[in-house]
Parts: sequence; C-alpha cells; structure tokens
Amino acid sequence: MAPAGPSSSPSPTRFWLAALLALGMVCCYAQRGTLSVAAPFMIEQGRVSTAEMGLLLSAFFWSYSFMQVPAGWLVDRVGAGRAYAVGFAFWSLAAAGTGFARGPGALVAARVSLGVGQSVAFPASASAAAHSFPDDERGLVTATYLSGVRLGQALVSAVGAFLIASYGLRAFFLASGIVPMLWLLPWSRFWAGREGARLSSDSGPVRREALSLAGSVALLQHRTVLGILLGFFAFDYAWYVYVNWLPGYLVMERKFGPAEVSLYGSVPYVAMTVVILLSGFLSDWLVRRGHAETKVRKALIATGLLVACLIVPAGLVRDRMTAVWLMTASLCGLGIASPNTWTLTQAVCARSIVGTVSGIQNFGGNVGGIIAPALTGYIAHRTGSFAPALGITGVVLVAGALAYVLLVSRRVDPAGPAAWVRAGVGGRSARGWTSAPPP
Repeated sequence: MAPAGPSSSPSPTRFWLAALLALGMVCCYAQRGTLSVAAPFMIEQGRVSTAEMGLLLSAFFWSYSFMQVPAGWLVDRVGAGRAYAVGFAFWSLAAAGTGFARGPGALVAARVSLGVGQSVAFPASASAAAHSFPDDERGLVTATYLSGVRLGQALVSAVGAFLIASYGLRAFFLASGIVPMLWLLPWSRFWAGREGARLSSDSGPVRREALSLAGSVALLQHRTVLGILLGFFAFDYAWYVYVNWLPGYLVMERKFGPAEVSLYGSVPYVAMTVVILLSGFLSDWLVRRGHAETKVRKALIATGLLVACLIVPAGLVRDRMTAVWLMTASLCGLGIASPNTWTLTQAVCARSIVGTVSGIQNFGGNVGGIIAPALTGYIAHRTGSFAPALGITGVVLVAGALAYVLLVSRRVDPAGPAAWVRAGVGGRSARGWTSAPPP
C-alpha cells in the first residue's frame, strides 16, 4: 500500500494552491492556443498555407515534448514553486514576442521558445498536488487545475477572433503574453517561505530524492511507466487535434462564420470542463468508498478514451450541428479520462518522483502533439477533407485505452543509493527502483 499522503485535515492553504494551479493553467492554455485561433486569419491573408500552418502548430511540441523529462527532473530537484515561476515568465515573454515574428522561421522560433517555458507546467502542478493533498482529494484538485486547461482554451477561442478582427494580430499576441504575467505576483507570494515544505496540517520537510537525469530516463524500462507514456500519447494526440484544428475545421470544412466559431469553438471546452470536475469528484468518492484507487482511475481512463472515439462519426456526418454535438461528446469523453491520467501517475509512483514520471508522461503525450497537428493538416490538405484524419484519431484512442489497461499494473518506487535493488519489472531487471502492486 502506498503512503497515505498528506493529512486530509482541511487547510485553507491547500485551497489557495488549487486556485493558483487552476489559474496558471488558464493562462498557459490561453497563451498556447493563440496561434490556432489566429490560423484561419493567417491562412486567409495568404501568409501561410494549410500545410505550413500544420507545421507551425507542431513546432511548439518539438521543444515542449523533449524538455518534459528535464523539466520534471528539475521540479523534483528545486521544487514546484521556483520551477513554475521561472518557466511562466519565460513562456509569457515568448508569447508576446510572437506578435513581432515575421516569416516562418521567426514564428517557429517563437513557438519553440514557448514550448521550452511551458514544459514545466504539468510536472510542477502534479508535484505540488502530490506533496500537498491526500489521496482521496487529488482527483478533484487535479480536475480543478485541469479545468483551467479547458477554460483557457475556451477563453482564447471565445475572444480571440474578436480581438484579432478589432485590434490586429500583433496586439492580440502582445496582450496574450503580458497580461497573464500578473499571475506571478500571487504565486511568488504564496510560495515565499514554503518551498520544500508540505502545505497540509502535518507540514514537515519533503524529502528531495530525485533520481539522476540518466536514472529518470531509465524509468522507461518500467512496464507501468511505459504504459503511462503510451496511453497519454493517445490522449494527447486526440486532444491536440482539437486544440490545433477545431477552429480551422469549423471554418474550412463546416463553413461556420466568425461568430459561430466563437460559440461552437468554445462551448465544447466548457462542457468538457464540467465533465472533468465531475470525473475528479467521482473518482475520489469511489476511492473513499474503499475501491482500489488504481483500478478506479484506470477504468475511468479507458471509458473516457472509448467515448472520445465519437470523433470518428463526427467527421463523417453531413449535418454540421450533428458534427458539433458529436465532437462535444467526444471532448467530454476526454474529460472523463483527463483528471485520472494525472492522478493515476500519482497513485502508482512514489511522491519523490512524481514530477519526473509526470514529465515522462507529458513527453509521451506531446510526441502526439508533434504528430497530430502536422499529420491532420497534411491529410486535410491532400484529401480536401478532415474525415480520414479524424478516423486515424479514433484508432489511436483505442490503442491508448489498451495501453492503460494492460501495462499499468505495478507501483514505481525509487530506492535510496544505499539500497539499490534488482526487481523484476515486466520480465526485465531494473536497477534503482522497486516494483510492487499499486494501491
């Protein structure tokens, strides 16, 4: 059985942390989504082709993906508060600089820089949650900050087109980078004097026993870590098809106007946000009722990924409103899975390596982020339709559900330097961690 985690005694400090994590994700995803909102305008103005925009949208993930493991390792080394603050400031400046980029090369550089900074967001959030909340609360707190992800996307989808039409692309990008930096003030104030300590009522020093960077990469030998990586690849592949191409899909294939895109490009994310919160609450309730945490979270992940396969018929139906509602239901399926993908990682890993394994998880997911926008744009460009690309997304989702169900089965626990062990991991030997059934 895993350690119980921080005390479940109520603590206002924990609730402030949950609110800041959620607001940080709102800013993060609003800034990340600016290019997808600007894409139809840039394509219409002849600045880039559809295929070139697919490449630009994927450029963010080149750095974001491959920085995940170093970012997670850094979070475990220096703490979530410091790492998140530095990353947030860096990526906000990169977001603002996008408005001054001229030509594909400069746009790629701005998006790559944005990816470097934002690579710290999820490892830092997961580490803060794991160290500061008990097991039967982390589903809801994770759902809370993940709701910020979807609200950020909904926010930029709702107001982005209006701001671009009213003030131009440069002002839109500049405001999206500068205004969110106000978040750094309460975040830095909150963490002052708290870094390295638990925030619950049993506060005490948190052990910093992060693996070496090479040891972090070696965790991929563990069957459970591999399953998390592959499963989250599938989740994020589908998610980034929506994030990067939903506005363009509604404009180019379903022929919606700007006002309709603002509405139907944002409502699905609002519905998804509600489902995320309900899923987090439900999973925590089931854990409190005595059900095994790992089984609960795996079951909800698999169910959600299968519901998300409604993206396939959404691309095939003739009626455009039916397509919108099917896509909304598909995003709600991702919402069922979403909080449980991150809390499952916390459940099967020792808290001292949650940041590291969360980085590995997000690396796998964002390899999907590299592939999905470019492949979707290429297929739409060559075939004149998004339907084949949406069909591929359904296949990936089914494979992801199988990876979670079949591979995630053993707990990952690092051993201290004086207690190296050799433990069987999925039929292999792995030095530096123990393997035991998860709770």
